[in-house]
Amino acid sequence: QLSEDVERVSGNSTDEREGEMEVHEDSSSVILPDSELGTSAPSLRFSKTCLKNVFSVILLFIYLLLMAVAVFLVYQTISDFREKLKHPVMSVSYKEVSLYDAPGIAFYPGKARLLSCKHHYYDHILPLRNPGQPGDIECTTQSINYTDPFTNQTMKYALIVQGPRDVKKKELVFLQFHLNGTDQDFSAIDYLLFSSFQEFINSPEKAEFMQDCESSYSSWKFSGGFRTWVKMSLVKTKEEDGSETVEFKQETSVVNYIDQRAEPRSDQLFFVVFEWKDPFIQTVQDIITANPWNMIALLCGIFLALFKAADFAKLSVKWMIKIRKRHLKRRSQVMNHIN
Repeated sequence: QLSEDVERVSGNSTDEREGEMEVHEDSSSVILPDSELGTSAPSLRFSKTCLKNVFSVILLFIYLLLMAVAVFLVYQTISDFREKLKHPVMSVSYKEVSLYDAPGIAFYPGKARLLSCKHHYYDHILPLRNPGQPGDIECTTQSINYTDPFTNQTMKYALIVQGPRDVKKKELVFLQFHLNGTDQDFSAIDYLLFSSFQEFINSPEKAEFMQDCESSYSSWKFSGGFRTWVKMSLVKTKEEDGSETVEFKQETSVVNYIDQRAEPRSDQLFFVVFEWKDPFIQTVQDIITANPWNMIALLCGIFLALFKAADFAKLSVKWMIKIRKRHLKRRSQVMNHIN
């Protein structure tokens, strides 16, 4: 009986030891995976999630910066467009011609008298045979009297001469005037250039035509005792209302005339030459460089970029919130499992 009791006690102690070992094995088998999840796997997931969040924040700031640059470009584009509308650019173009419309040359000789007038070509002017004596007048001329447009009281006498046309042959008009005496210390003849001699001929009111020319064009002078060489160039200006104005630019050179007449005289001789400087007509017009279609296309592109950037920023924020929620959910699951 005693031996049976000892065997029973030893069997119970062995069973208790086996139960404790099983409990320890179960507890170790449960705790080990939890410890591994709490050390290696969650830290790895956390580092990846952190990198993704940092990268998303950097992208978000980049797109916000791009949006700010796009807004600045929109403001700058609109400001430049308004500035270009206020300040158009002057455009100059040149048109080459072989024949000009013959200009009109209006002389105001006063007491002087026209002695000769002739067209020459290729800049070849023959020596004067009888200077101071009446010669051939081979130019188309017309005399006219009209009222001075500035005083409305003084009558003015003008001699209108047809100017040169053929620029390739270097056509020029050579005129000689004679003044027997003058009360002034200096002797000079005024002249005026206007765009078309044919318009003057066809005008029904020639006096009004000359008044308009004198009001619109500048007048110049050439002196006695010299040969004055006038080279003309034509400038056309297009106004904003579509009208066109014509202006002459001229280069003048003066050569001294050596009077070789036998007897010295007190009269004055005037020599003047008119020719074209070059075959180019200069056209000037104002051009607005601001193109509304280019500005509209640029604004459309900028606004499209803005919308795309805003859409990307919104998706980035949603993705960050989703990742954050997923991370918190996994963390809570791990903590509940450990508990």
